[in-house]
Amino acid sequence: MTNLEAFDEACKFIAGGVNSPVRAFSNVQSHPLFIAKGKGAFITDIENKTYIDYVQSWGPLLFGHCDKKIQKACKNALKNGSSFGAPTLLETELAKLILENFPHLSKIRFVNSGTEATMSAIRLARAFTKKNKILKFEGCYHGHSDSLLVSAGSGASTFNTPSSLGVLNEFAQQTLVATYNDIESVKILFENHKDIACVIIEPIAGNMGLVPAKQKFLEELAKLCKENQTLLIFDEVMSGFRASFLGSFGINQIKADIVTFGKVIGGGLPAAAFASRDEIMNLLSPKGGVYQAGTLSGNPLAMAAGIASITQAKNDPKLFIRLEKLAKKLSKGMKSLAKERGIPLKTRYVGSMFGYFFTDKKVRNYQDALKSDLSLFAKFHAKMLENGIYLAPSQFETSFICSKMNQETLALTLEAVNKSFKSL
Repeated sequence: MTNLEAFDEACKFIAGGVNSPVRAFSNVQSHPLFIAKGKGAFITDIENKTYIDYVQSWGPLLFGHCDKKIQKACKNALKNGSSFGAPTLLETELAKLILENFPHLSKIRFVNSGTEATMSAIRLARAFTKKNKILKFEGCYHGHSDSLLVSAGSGASTFNTPSSLGVLNEFAQQTLVATYNDIESVKILFENHKDIACVIIEPIAGNMGLVPAKQKFLEELAKLCKENQTLLIFDEVMSGFRASFLGSFGINQIKADIVTFGKVIGGGLPAAAFASRDEIMNLLSPKGGVYQAGTLSGNPLAMAAGIASITQAKNDPKLFIRLEKLAKKLSKGMKSLAKERGIPLKTRYVGSMFGYFFTDKKVRNYQDALKSDLSLFAKFHAKMLENGIYLAPSQFETSFICSKMNQETLALTLEAVNKSFKSL
């Protein structure tokens, strides 16, 4: 069966043929590959073609596909049962591993997805502050809960509009949208709205392409939140244990009030979490009045995978130095090859994350990202697939380096980049 035949069949039974929209490859005017297996830095599709994989399951696979230590941990856990709906020692072990190096986080609650983590963090912030509105940034994705599927309105001080069918205007009116890396847009909203419970942001945005927040911007944002008795939520579902071992905190040292985690903390299995200081987390049921629950939350398979993943990262202090060197070399190599061909390209890397835009302008926010050449991106993506490189099928996604990649991997990738640029 070919990938196209598999997609046609999937469309008969699965809504849109996929279980998450970006997988459909519609952003690159193509159809998805159906993956048969993965090993280390590589994936193989059902047509038996192998690719170097820079998606890495959208970030969780810090140690690549089929990592032996993670596999062993999952097998051992599965021998005793896959789910109990009851506490296990594995939950506490992973909680300790995550919290031990974050001085501003005292307690954690595990969930199954980043959407659950951010949704729960916002509910908690509203309960703690006794305020209603939330402030997010255009281009930052925090999951598909109603309050967060909101796009910018006609002006920075206006209410905003739902960005998905099925989201009530009443929900959207409680969400304010500011411009990423623009503190003045935030100040205007604080001046016009005194009922902001929380500000939620990706401190290293990975859902408009890779766009890190500036240090000064984050510092001023934290100050504004404190002055207005508003909680600051850092969404580190993507950047946590990816941008550095401590995510953005390892880079900017800013102590957000609530932090959400995901991806790497599950080691490839569904796991996410939100964490904060005691006085906030104690509001959660059963101790407090904020209800949040989940049958599979903290299930032993995900906890075992997470422990194996975080432990490996913890025990290798030079891991992120190596990964960032690879990301840097790849980013600079792509930029150099683009320059040779007269192709406008901006590249960026943070730790084991990297991104690129087909533009000659700086990309500081979502509106800047939208001005990049999306048609050229789609053509480049198709050429890279032909040359054996699997990249995220959207300009507005981030790519990832895993520990199984090396200089040889990068050489093959840059050779493919050169071929692709030449054919463009």
